[in-house]
Amino acid sequence: MASSSEKGGQTVDLASLSVQQLSQLKKQLDSELEHLTGSFQSLRGAQTRFRDCLKSINTGVSSGSTDKPILVPLTSSLYVPGTLANLSSVIVDIGTGFYVEKSTTDAADFYDRKIKDLEKNLKDLEAIVNGKSGNLRVVEDVLRQKVLAAQGQTGTQAAAAAS
Repeated sequence: MASSSEKGGQTVDLASLSVQQLSQLKKQLDSELEHLTGSFQSLRGAQTRFRDCLKSINTGVSSGSTDKPILVPLTSSLYVPGTLANLSSVIVDIGTGFYVEKSTTDAADFYDRKIKDLEKNLKDLEAIVNGKSGNLRVVEDVLRQKVLAAQGQTGTQAAAAAS
C-alpha cells in the first residue's frame, strides 16, 4: 500500500514502515488535520461576518433613515444606541485595524468580493482536508493490520512455546 501527500508530494510505501513510524505519521496527520479544520472554521466564521456586514448594508443602511435608531457594536457583545448621520457612506474595516470610508455601493462590492474570495479558499482547503483525511484512514488501516499481525505472531509463538 502506498500513500501520497498533496500534489507533487512524495510517495511512501506504508507497508515498509514500522509500527512506531506509522504511529508517528498518524500523529502528524492528526495534528495537521486538526490545524486545517480549525483554519477552515475560522474562514467560515469570517465569511459569515462578511455576509452579516453585506446584509447590514443592503437592508439596514440602504433602506434606513437618519432618525431611525440603530445599535452600534463597540465589542462583540456590547452595543450602544445611535442613529445614522449619513446614509450614502459607511466606514469599512479593511483589516488589521484600518478603516476606510466607502459609499454603500463600494462597501457592498468590497464585502461581496471578500465573500467570493473566501468561498474559493474554503473549497481549496476542503479539498486538502479531504485528502489528508484519506491519507489518515490509509495509515490507520495499515497500522491496524500491522498491530494485528504482530499480535498474531506473538500468539503463535506463545502457543508453540507452550507445546
